[in-house]
Amino acid sequence: MPPQVASLAETTARSGRPTREQAQARQAELLDRALDHFLDRGFEQATIEAIAADVSMTKRTVYARYPDKAALFLAAVRRGIDRLALAPESIAATRADDLERTLIAIARLRIDLVSTPQGLKLQRIINTESYRFPEIFTTYYDVAARPTVRFLADVLQAEAKAGRLVIDQPMLAANTFMSMVVGGPVRFITSGHPLEPDEIEARVAFAVRLFLQGARPR
Repeated sequence: MPPQVASLAETTARSGRPTREQAQARQAELLDRALDHFLDRGFEQATIEAIAADVSMTKRTVYARYPDKAALFLAAVRRGIDRLALAPESIAATRADDLERTLIAIARLRIDLVSTPQGLKLQRIINTESYRFPEIFTTYYDVAARPTVRFLADVLQAEAKAGRLVIDQPMLAANTFMSMVVGGPVRFITSGHPLEPDEIEARVAFAVRLFLQGARPR
């Protein structure tokens, strides 16, 4: 048993019923370890038995919190998505004086997020399991992607109002930008064929320029 788990167990044993803080810590530990199991083994191969053993719980205790593996999977993936979500300050920090540099920074922010080990595993399991659990795709977009898309839409709308772009549907344009500029590199990364940093830079810069050429006034 890991030292931190043993310490928590000893404290609980001495005091009887766990405190709210202890219960919350155990709940977080269960979801974190369950997420690791699902990301490493996939939904089908991960088992409640192995997850319970990993956190020194009985299957009965796990099932008391989650009625089946699907419920535990959804809760664990949601926790992973929440942890992957960017703070508003991080998104706002992409804003530069130059629009092209702003768009490149926004694209790199999303690509870099998926490129982390945890982000890559999470993106892969969402891609793999969204046919079975379509809600995880929706949740991922709403929690992890929409704030950046919304910020980008505001940037594009401001540029359109200033007459520097011709965009009458900024949210649609922002989603199109993400598909066009971010989607390509992300597909390479998640497929197991990562691009070299300079190739990512070149692809993003080219796609941003192409997007701007299509959106600027004629």
